[in-house]
Amino acid sequence: MELRQLKYFVTVAEELHFGRAAERLHIVQPAVSQQIRRLERSLGVSLFARSTRSVVLTEAGQRFLPHARAVLAAAERASDSVSEFRSAESLVRLGTSEGLGDRLDVLLGAFARLAPSASLELVHAPTSQRLQRVRDGSLSATIVRGSWPSSGLDFTPLWMDEVLVALPASHPLASASEVSFASLASLPVRLSSPSRNQPLYDLVLACCREAGFEPVLGTEFTTAQDTLGTLGFGRPHWTVFYRAHANLLPIPGVVFRPLVEPTPRMQTYLATPTDRRLTPELVALIEAARTIEAG
Repeated sequence: MELRQLKYFVTVAEELHFGRAAERLHIVQPAVSQQIRRLERSLGVSLFARSTRSVVLTEAGQRFLPHARAVLAAAERASDSVSEFRSAESLVRLGTSEGLGDRLDVLLGAFARLAPSASLELVHAPTSQRLQRVRDGSLSATIVRGSWPSSGLDFTPLWMDEVLVALPASHPLASASEVSFASLASLPVRLSSPSRNQPLYDLVLACCREAGFEPVLGTEFTTAQDTLGTLGFGRPHWTVFYRAHANLLPIPGVVFRPLVEPTPRMQTYLATPTDRRLTPELVALIEAARTIEAG
């Protein structure tokens, strides 16, 4: 039994959905499922009852949940008990964005090589909250996509993200190697609301207008798992994903294709506080990110 497995179990128990749990944990869904199965094998019981429509805790899972939470809390207290002995500058608390996909895995690997003695803690929260936490010092830095209010912050460009279209595999456009924006004019699009992701919303609308049409806005984008699950069912529609995220989302019945005329790309930045110097660890993080772009 590993702490990682307990963390995955508690997250799935709170979400009762493997896809949403994977998004919270910033890993792919198969990895969550694999670790839960290993935990169940080590315990000799099933913790979840799974079906195509639902995930629920078994009686054994309900009994195990408070103990798993207690173990994780104890581990956190143990870590906190020695926090005063750590070098404050060697700990990087990094805010992360949804959908970083395989870029995050590569970034963490490169950072570990460039700063082997540093500790890295990943923190997930809405973008506006992460930016405020960088300003007040509770986060060392955060990864953000697109332009956000910059008061008190410096934004270091990291990499450009290609934006792909997600379509039902049964739609005629799915057979093309790339999809023009104009060809999507008659289909509704599912986008995150401007309050949730203003830069991506603005980018897609600007590309549609450049292609000569006003998009038909469909149901709001919720989670990747749920939104992709509806593609191909009922009325055809489309949505967009960053390529790094799409690389980790092999969904039956859905295809991802490059967009052209125009080709949308989103700049990704590392936001750091203006009034504090970059530590060697943050410099290493920036260099690790630039290695991704070069690759």
